[in-house]
Amino acid sequence: MPMDKNFFAYLNALNRIRVYGVTERGKVKAIMCQYETLIDGKWVAIIRYDCSHGQPFHKDIMFPNGDKEKQFIEIESLNAAFDYAMQDIKDKWQFYLDRYVSNLRSEK
Repeated sequence: MPMDKNFFAYLNALNRIRVYGVTERGKVKAIMCQYETLIDGKWVAIIRYDCSHGQPFHKDIMFPNGDKEKQFIEIESLNAAFDYAMQDIKDKWQFYLDRYVSNLRSEK
């Protein structure tokens, strides 16, 4: 029987990873790992890894104007994809935040 998992992994008080996954018998069937930051009292998505809407595993880079850049990632399994997404966000969240904030400033 499939099991849904939904939780937050906090990087600090202002930055978190929203995690959603479906597992069945220990195997990952669906994932979403989204890096979010708190801006002006609202949680804002910066980077999202997922395999939703029938698409293969990919990364969405969010822009302040609402645009998204999609990058497809070839990987051997969704278990490995989950590990990859979590590690990438943990390693690079400050870079992703700085880029988003820079884009936000340039749009004003």
